[in-house]
Amino acid sequence: MTVPVSLWRHRTFRRYLSGQAASVTGSAISSMVIPVLAVLELDASTAEVAWLTFLGQLPPALLALHAGALADRHAKRHLMIIGDLVSAVALATVPVTAALDRLSLTQLMVVAAVQGAAGVLHDAAAISLLPSLVDRSLLQRSNSRIGILFAISATAGSNLGAALTALLGPARALLGDVLSHLVSAWCTARIQVTAQPRVTAERGHLHTEIGQGLRYVQRDHRLRTLTLVNATTSGALALLNTLWALYLLRSLAMGATVFGVVLGLGALGAAAGALAAPSLTTRYGPGPMMLTALALTPLTQIPLLLASPGLAWQIAIACALFIQLACAAAAGTTQRTIRQSITSHGMQARMQAVSTWLTASARPAAALLAGGLGTWIGVRPTLVAGSVLLLVPLVVLYRSPVRGLMDMPNSPGTGSRAQAGTLPGPSAPPASGPVSTVDGRHDRSTEGGP
Repeated sequence: MTVPVSLWRHRTFRRYLSGQAASVTGSAISSMVIPVLAVLELDASTAEVAWLTFLGQLPPALLALHAGALADRHAKRHLMIIGDLVSAVALATVPVTAALDRLSLTQLMVVAAVQGAAGVLHDAAAISLLPSLVDRSLLQRSNSRIGILFAISATAGSNLGAALTALLGPARALLGDVLSHLVSAWCTARIQVTAQPRVTAERGHLHTEIGQGLRYVQRDHRLRTLTLVNATTSGALALLNTLWALYLLRSLAMGATVFGVVLGLGALGAAAGALAAPSLTTRYGPGPMMLTALALTPLTQIPLLLASPGLAWQIAIACALFIQLACAAAAGTTQRTIRQSITSHGMQARMQAVSTWLTASARPAAALLAGGLGTWIGVRPTLVAGSVLLLVPLVVLYRSPVRGLMDMPNSPGTGSRAQAGTLPGPSAPPASGPVSTVDGRHDRSTEGGP
């Protein structure tokens, strides 16, 4: 009988995970602090909050495909380190200018855009690096461990952000995220990667490689369906998330500390979902499990839409967020494992880049739409519209054969034993080599939580 390999004894995996967990902790600090800084310190309007969100989410839509091609072409560790250092420098300018009493909403928007661009480069490399660090048989367990630790990191980061905001003020609290990027860069520099065969990249043909990635995803309807589910989910959640902080902080009169605690408690759901994902997929099958998670997600918005100021509603919102992030993490780790398992090594970054590009492209448009609708019809009706849109990815998955996928595929070009011959894998590119795992800073553990 084969003894299960302990991922916690896998030194390279531990270093990778430590760096990414530090980065997620910092992202949670910024996710909590930046809305507070914009709304409470800079008195941002509904439209300005929407623009801030739009500029932060625009870089993935513009740069994801190029970043994916670069990550398949160059050393992934170097790209990750560059992204971390650029983000650290950009964020460090906020407390500096705030100390000089020169901080403006315009600067905050520029920082959001620069950090977003650096994050695209980092994440394209980080997501595609993991399948070369662990054997394919360990991918689902790896994604589950990553989801758990990332959820814990997000919880710690949200609570740490609330504490730092109370102690130092929101601007200086961003130094926590600066430190997280430096720790991430240090851990990444210590990762030892075994040389893997790569597609030989010809300089000046980046668009050709991008086209290969687009065709690769389009040919396999598992990749195509899961990418479309991600994109439609992202658009609906972007509409909700753009006004989520504004609604809680202003309409429901939630304090900054309570806001951070609610985010932290809700993030525990992501840990629970990631922990349960392997056993749920084994018992019910990845297709039915993902379908159920997508069906529950719109229902978790009901407490938010009915809420009024008060402790009881704050608890209800935290509980609903717990369930939403549990569903998102369970479905997210599962679909990510499926995509990584059926994709050959030389296409990992470009496959993920296509998903990131389509998913990210929906976010800026949804952010602007949220700002327009929020100004025109009000914040709460806009949140209702976003909740209704969460039904779209459910319909997409329900109409696809992927809903009936009962086992995890194990390697490129093969389906699960229940679906073999029905769900063919994508063809490997000519020069890619076989090898024996986590999304961007925006949605690493949840595939799109608030």
